Amino acid sequence: MNAAAIQLAFEAAFGETPAVVARAPGRVNLLGEHVDYNQGLALPCAIDRSSWIAVGASYEPVCRLYSVDFDAWASFDPAPSAASVGDESSWARYPAGVAWAFRAAGQPLDPFRAVLSSEVPIGAGLSSSAAIEVGFALALQHLFGTSFEPLALARLCQQAENDFVGVHCGLMDQWTSVSAEARHALLLDFEDLSSQLVPLPDDLAIVVADTGVRRALAASAYNERVGECREAVRRLHQEEPEITSLRSVPPDSFERISRVLPEPIRSRARHVVEEINRVRAGARLLAEGETDAFGRLMTEAHLSLRDLYAVSGPELEAMVDAALDLPGCLGTRLTGAGFGGSTVSLVRRSSAEDFVSQLKDGYQARTGRTADVWICRAEQGAQILEAA
Repeated sequence: MNAAAIQLAFEAAFGETPAVVARAPGRVNLLGEHVDYNQGLALPCAIDRSSWIAVGASYEPVCRLYSVDFDAWASFDPAPSAASVGDESSWARYPAGVAWAFRAAGQPLDPFRAVLSSEVPIGAGLSSSAAIEVGFALALQHLFGTSFEPLALARLCQQAENDFVGVHCGLMDQWTSVSAEARHALLLDFEDLSSQLVPLPDDLAIVVADTGVRRALAASAYNERVGECREAVRRLHQEEPEITSLRSVPPDSFERISRVLPEPIRSRARHVVEEINRVRAGARLLAEGETDAFGRLMTEAHLSLRDLYAVSGPELEAMVDAALDLPGCLGTRLTGAGFGGSTVSLVRRSSAEDFVSQLKDGYQARTGRTADVWICRAEQGAQILEAA
């Protein structure tokens, strides 16, 4: 898909040229999983798979949308309610949520028409939902002449997913899709909402491997994990009032402080506290060119997600095991919420092509399943590509 193709799809659907074409990428997370909703640190980058949105004004009293991928139509009121826009799996809930969030922010929003296509696989842990939300938000902002700062736009999209779609996600996915830069990771701080670019070494490749196992976040244990972290903070705050988030738990005091926590809440909290430390160390290692040590941190993070946070699964474990057996692999881990989806591996570029083919074979031998595996390019964030 590209700007010309989505424009042609809009013309075929509505018989005229769109006013705006926008692109917004998915993301892969190198370190810092399940910490954004705990005011932690994360190190993601955007990927070279994006959502593509073409938008124009509507002559009808409703918003009308066409999905190229599903060959399906949807319509909703410019001031939609969650109950009026399909079930939790409906692709239309994401653009409708953005429209709802615009209205909630006091921004004018007239009926619009749109065509959507996305290269980001749904349910693969690569932030397909945020790519759609950010693409629509950027396009609608341009169409209706509103103006949000990048971070504010990301937070508007997060609100759409939290309060309209019903997934209690943090800000990482939307922030990355809005603000990423090519050939860089983003060090995101969810406590003070600052960000820093971290260059990615040219001699390393990021390889994404989609297990093909899908999960629906709103109906999964994701929201349960968010609740467990909140309960950990509530209990810790009762003991030590200065603790207001898991970010504020001193790592060297965790053993003493966490004695008041029952399992599995204690394990969930331990993962978050230790993962935030891994991100701090990882960003420093990347900046210093210590890529072997950074890769080891990625694998440590996976073990923590498996053993403490309990968000892995058989297919993810098979993919990680297959990757670690291969030459050139510095580290590997699940990426995204878990419960299925994808892994990300850091691989020496000279070994990357062989790694891709051997990983496919190794995964199939272990599971009998076929995987989509590709070398990922760290991409620029969302942008307007065509405007009438």
